Amino acid sequence: MRIGELAQITGASPRALRNYEREGLIASERAANGYRVYDAGAAVRVANIRHLLAAGLTLADVHCFSDCLDGDMTTAPPSPEGLRIARERLAVIDERIAAQTEARNRLARTLEAAPAPSC
Repeated sequence: MRIGELAQITGASPRALRNYEREGLIASERAANGYRVYDAGAAVRVANIRHLLAAGLTLADVHCFSDCLDGDMTTAPPSPEGLRIARERLAVIDERIAAQTEARNRLARTLEAAPAPSC
């Protein structure tokens, strides 16, 4: 199916579909006539992406579930494997936030201890 058909089936705009493709969440091929075409699995993936976005996740969050976007996520929670991956990625994000917070606090202490500039 072409991008317009996929947009009509899923309710996503062609712009959103192009964004999902740039993000690596869906894939297309080029037909002989040069049009971008998607297989039926793309409709399932887009429906799941939209479901996760409606639940309050961002596209960055959706990447955590990319391994389970091919299943039906609208009536059931993501697969255990998808949740495991999401938890692992969340732990990495938490570590980065902790490191950034520590660096920020060190900088703040250094600035507080520095003498005031003279005018």
